[in-house]
Amino acid sequence: MITINNLAFSYGAWSVLENISMRIEPGNIYGLLGENGVGKTTLLTLLCGLKKPLAGSIDIDGRDPFDRKPSLLAELYYLPDEVAPVNASAWSFAKEQGVFWKNFSLERFVEILKEFEVDEKQKMNAMSAGQLKKTYISFALACNARYYFMDEPTNGLDIPSKTQFRKAITKYTSEESAIVISTHQVRDLENIIDPVIILDRRDVLLQAGISEISEKLFFDYGNEIKPDSLYLEQIPGGTIQVYPNSTGEESKVNMEALFNAVYKNKELIKAMFK
Repeated sequence: MITINNLAFSYGAWSVLENISMRIEPGNIYGLLGENGVGKTTLLTLLCGLKKPLAGSIDIDGRDPFDRKPSLLAELYYLPDEVAPVNASAWSFAKEQGVFWKNFSLERFVEILKEFEVDEKQKMNAMSAGQLKKTYISFALACNARYYFMDEPTNGLDIPSKTQFRKAITKYTSEESAIVISTHQVRDLENIIDPVIILDRRDVLLQAGISEISEKLFFDYGNEIKPDSLYLEQIPGGTIQVYPNSTGEESKVNMEALFNAVYKNKELIKAMFK
């Protein structure tokens, strides 16, 4: 389990994160959402030990990631948004780099790569951006890590590849893994992320599972305007509204509408999900 307490970080005088606290538990695929500049990427790099907190702490199973102990690093995988076009075949890259993760499987890497329709013999610096991204995703999942931190993993993927990504994430990660995916492409991932974390620079606005969100908020796709709407948007054929769920009726959570409702009603939402 990951415990984050009162975390703060800044780039010189520019404060990026202030007083961030949350817990990340195995067996979940967390969607990390937030406006540009609130520190989503910074948080991921702090979690994998690439940066040191200005204040507060990160505890991963009793260990500090910034200590950079090989025993912990072998259980983590950070996939950045931009990946490097290495001058090596995918197979050679995976064989050389996989030794740093104790549960890495070269056979699994090739298997996942085939599902993404990428040739393991192809040079990575001759791949398209989408092929390169799929190679790194395949490598990440072949590491069989306990904790995954992925920054915009569907950027650069075409529509079929996004479907393949969703299938691969659910197929090739175990119930003991915790996955944190930072994304602006919520429609690409809304069927697999649960719980949802919505980050603000100075606070966690929301951290809740889909069932709790559906229990406390109602997503209405009808035409009748509700006086207590927290968010209202015109869509083809009507509207989508988000308002407090006073009847207990279930509704399908719309991630974009949820995000906008949270940002328009920060203090109310924090109080509802306290």
